Amino acid sequence: MAVKLKDLSKKKDVLAGGHRACAGCGPAVLLRQATLAVDEDLVVGFATGCMEVVTTIYPYTSWRIPYIHNAFENSAATMSGVETAFRSLKKQGKLPVDKDIKFIAFGGDGGTYDIGLQSLSGAMERGHNMVYICYDNEGYMNTGIQRSSATPYGAATTTAPAGKAVPGKLQFRKDLSEILAAHHIPYIAQTSIHDWRDVVTKVQKAVSVEGPAFINAFAPCHRGWRYPMEKTIEVAKMAVETCFWPLYEVENGEYKITYKPKEKVPVEDWLKSQGRFKHLFTDEHKHMIQELQNHVDMLWNNLLKKAGEL
Repeated sequence: MAVKLKDLSKKKDVLAGGHRACAGCGPAVLLRQATLAVDEDLVVGFATGCMEVVTTIYPYTSWRIPYIHNAFENSAATMSGVETAFRSLKKQGKLPVDKDIKFIAFGGDGGTYDIGLQSLSGAMERGHNMVYICYDNEGYMNTGIQRSSATPYGAATTTAPAGKAVPGKLQFRKDLSEILAAHHIPYIAQTSIHDWRDVVTKVQKAVSVEGPAFINAFAPCHRGWRYPMEKTIEVAKMAVETCFWPLYEVENGEYKITYKPKEKVPVEDWLKSQGRFKHLFTDEHKHMIQELQNHVDMLWNNLLKKAGEL
């Protein structure tokens, strides 16, 4: 059944207004999209990061549902324990056997790609009935815009600054969605906040499966990426149109591309929209743009093959 915006607008928002996220914050948009997608009772857990800080500075909270903040590295481990306790309570007869609660662990790319990868992998391998959603803003934005393994090749950060000797980050970003696909869990997806319908549809699929599910959501940060705050949705959409961030899902091992650009846009057009890449538009470093384009083309062609479209 197609997702309708008017139906979502009738639902009570579990994330209250008045939180401290920046105007134009991509991850804050994702939190609303993802939680509005769930009809059942919901428990959420957060790794330390931007979204934890802006929604739950003690003694206040923006959450209208049970919320757990844990350490930077163990959002997945904590939520897997909560899910196990829930099953145990039902088995002991302390909760009705037909009681249905959904469990979602959230983390940024720092707490997911990097410091939290071990606990995420463990939770997925053990088969817990939970969803993990990464809000990928391509850096450690909460602590000063440091490089993460999700930061793109060539991007300038405070720990990979663009200078004469080193022109930004010299490594390509980690392909976390493919790492999760190697766990052979029931559902993996990539989505982007510019397409609310895609986000909601994929979250609904993720919470409906029996077993673990993982969603990697593209959620730009205007402070770290250096673009005007009102351009967040536009920047997210451009990343998808260039195939830098493909929208796809893997259901029980079967790949499906959920959006294909009618005309693939050059990655250079997306780079131009962000100050973190401005140093690449010089004679000295312009070759890096082509190197990034080649890498994006290679990954896109590999995805087309996996989905049986090439």
